[in-house]
Amino acid sequence: MFVPVCSLLYFCESTSMVSATSDQPLEILHLEDSPVDHELVALTLRRSGVACQLRQVDRLPEFQRLTDAGSFDIILADYRLPGFTALDAWAHVAQKPQHPPFILLTGAIGEAAAVDAMRLGVADYLLKDAMPRLPQVIARAIEVHEARRARERAVAELAISERRLAELAEHLQTSIEQERAAIAREIHDDIGGALTAVRVAVAWIGRHGSDPALLEHARSAAEMLQHAIGASQRIMMNLRPPILEQGLVAAIQWLAAGFERRTGVATRVRSSGEAIQTSPDIRLVAYRTAQEALTNVSKHAQAGRVEIELSDKKGMLTLEVADDGLGIAPGMLDKPQAFGLKGLQERARTVGGWLDISSRPGHGSCVTLSIPLPSLPPTIPGARQ
Repeated sequence: MFVPVCSLLYFCESTSMVSATSDQPLEILHLEDSPVDHELVALTLRRSGVACQLRQVDRLPEFQRLTDAGSFDIILADYRLPGFTALDAWAHVAQKPQHPPFILLTGAIGEAAAVDAMRLGVADYLLKDAMPRLPQVIARAIEVHEARRARERAVAELAISERRLAELAEHLQTSIEQERAAIAREIHDDIGGALTAVRVAVAWIGRHGSDPALLEHARSAAEMLQHAIGASQRIMMNLRPPILEQGLVAAIQWLAAGFERRTGVATRVRSSGEAIQTSPDIRLVAYRTAQEALTNVSKHAQAGRVEIELSDKKGMLTLEVADDGLGIAPGMLDKPQAFGLKGLQERARTVGGWLDISSRPGHGSCVTLSIPLPSLPPTIPGARQ
């Protein structure tokens, strides 16, 4: 006669080779409709010194209720039960984010079915004929489960860390741009104004002086002042180029023209249109990317030609800066000192974009910035973009 034993508890008080914690027994749920097999499991664990509380259940609704309400360290399940299989029970458990290891303990399953079950996420399986191995199987399942949880925690912590680093990078880039704008204003308002005033004073001396030596000093001072004014204007333009207000295409063309004039490297700009509509943030990221790429070309590439291409096709802004120089040696991009290109990658992420760098030594390199463009309202004819 069948006697329900789903409410019976078995407790083994000896030192355990496997336990949920150092001072608590394992909570084991046993899905089994055979009282004899359940008793055999309890006896095997007891003889092996496994400190555990073993609870039997043989109905799917009761199994679902217990796993919803309680917390178990491991689940043992026969494969075939009245009206359902262990896979039905596993499907319920697998939905839980912190489900315990699930082990098939059965005498009625083929190897193919066992492999399929493990592909679904079942931790392990053991034939009832090999019952003495149950403690080792439980120990291994718990060890693997804890290792997986530790890895998931590490991955989650790494994701949090990367998100914080990305937020920090975005904050730093914003702070840098704000500081550049502030410095540019100070150069324009204070230094530029002072240099202009001194140039006027020197010009007055040159017009009213009669001593040849004084006039020569005035002329020399005027030339140095003109050079200083030009340098301050160039620095101010690099810090916060007002050309950006005229649109991205115009800004990149101006940047390329200045680069060609300073370095003598032939630089060509191609664009998918005369104007590309972008937000100020995206416009600034694209400009800084081109600026840094050209700086690297002038410092390292020894190039004879640079091609810059801008496109806004298919809702994606693409900027490519390619040169025919020496290329980038393998491993250079991973060097800790490669802050310029790493900074560009972080800057691209701040607007939802990404940066690709391709190169072959001796065949030049190409820096590609890609940024998804949000839907923008149609522009008014004649308005600046």
